[in-house]
Order: sequence, then C-alpha cells, then structure tokens
Amino acid sequence: MASREDKPWTVPALADAKRAGRKLAMLTAYDAVFARVLDQNGADLILVGDSLGMVVKGHASTLPVTVDDIAYHTAAVATGLQRALLIADLPFQADATPERALDAATRLLQAGAQMVKLEGAGPHKLDVIRYLVEREIPVSGHLGMTPQSVLRFGGFKVQGREERAAEKLREDALAVAEAGASLLVLECVPSALAQSVTAASPIPTIGIGAGPHCDGQVLVLHDFLGLDSGHRRPKFVKDFLAEGGSVAGAVRAYCDAVRDGNFPGAEHAYQ
Repeated sequence: MASREDKPWTVPALADAKRAGRKLAMLTAYDAVFARVLDQNGADLILVGDSLGMVVKGHASTLPVTVDDIAYHTAAVATGLQRALLIADLPFQADATPERALDAATRLLQAGAQMVKLEGAGPHKLDVIRYLVEREIPVSGHLGMTPQSVLRFGGFKVQGREERAAEKLREDALAVAEAGASLLVLECVPSALAQSVTAASPIPTIGIGAGPHCDGQVLVLHDFLGLDSGHRRPKFVKDFLAEGGSVAGAVRAYCDAVRDGNFPGAEHAYQ
C-alpha cells in the first residue's frame, strides 16, 4: 500500500492531515527545477507566492506583482511537480471584486494551480472566497501580517499582539473557514494566538512566523536556502541549506523538522 508521501496531494487530503495530526511542509517555488527538487524531497505544498516580486523581481514589496507574473511562474512550477499540491497567489487587487478574482483564479488554475490564495477577511474578501468556492475553485486564506497591506500597516509588522486585534484575528479565521476556504496561512502573529486559532479552526493552518503549533509551516525558498534577497532577514527564517548540505538535503531537513515539531523553535517565534 502506498504511503501518504507516495500519493499526490489533493484538497480533501489537507483536511485528512489535520484530523490525523500530520504536519504539512510547504515551500515557495518559482521555476520548474526548484519545484522538482522540492517535490522529490518531501514538500507537501508548493506556493507560487507574490513574494516573487521581492525575491525574483527585486521590488521592495509584493504590490507590483501582476496576474501575468503569477500565471507565468505557476505554469513553470507545475511542470516540475508530481505529488505536491500547487497553490498560486492572487496578487494585489486581483481579488478586488468577485468577477476579477474569478478571471484571475481561472487563469491560475488553467496554468496548473490546484488552489488560489488571497489575503484578508474583510466583507468583500469573504464574498470573493464564497464566489470562488461556489465555482469549484479551492481557496486558501491568509491572515496576520498580509504583505499586500504593507502601506496600511506602515511596514512588515507582527499582528495580533493587542487583545482586541487578537480577538479580531480569531473571528476572521473562523469567518474565512465558514466562507469555504480549505487552508489558512497565518503570518507574523504571536505563537499563543496562532495556537488558539489552530485549535479552533476547522481547516488546516500554515504558519510563517506564527510559532510551532500550526498544522504546517511555510518558508520562502530564498530564505530557506539562506540567500541574501536584499531585504531584512525575518526572525522566523532558518538557513536549511547550511544544515542539509545540498538543496535536496535542505528540503529533506526542513520537511523532517516541520513534521517532527523541531521547526520553528522558540527563537523563530513571536510572543
């Protein structure tokens, strides 16, 4: 009988993993070669993130990224995958209306994605999630430090430290799930808050700077490899290439550390 690691990941399998307590290992990728290495060495989920605006295109934020950019890189990554589930970001303002989101998401699924990710949980964002899910497009939410809100936040800052903000994030997480999302990324939130959100969430949570208690973890490829992208190195980053000795070894070390609960450690978490 094939093990979980031998089977291609599907959207329903994510819920199965949460019920089983099986941690999900996710990384970003932007081309076929890295996608193949990640896929062959244990990554469960691959994200074509709008992070490509910063680590591939050299911008100061994710805001300049277009649907064309994401579609191009999604098509490239898809050719390198056999088992990992491929998720693509809806870039800035691609989800401004349900109709725009549907057009963008359709392009990304036709390029090879199996799910799209969008940031935030305002009323119109929840409408977009419902609209997409009703039209057979799987959705991941993204709460906490949402990079597309960098101008409103005044920078890349930890979110949810005040009780009122923490309670709002808890409410938003449940609302995203109720709207039909199948996955939820939590970025740069205190570890205890992420733990409480994860415990209450009916869908799996993926942490990035959200402590060890999420249902899985994600890192940006260049950060995970210890590369200097020209941006400040976040606290939650660990250089797995130094530990693994090769890119393939780094992927295996990362996946093992996530599944064993050894990453992230206390030094990577916010209080």
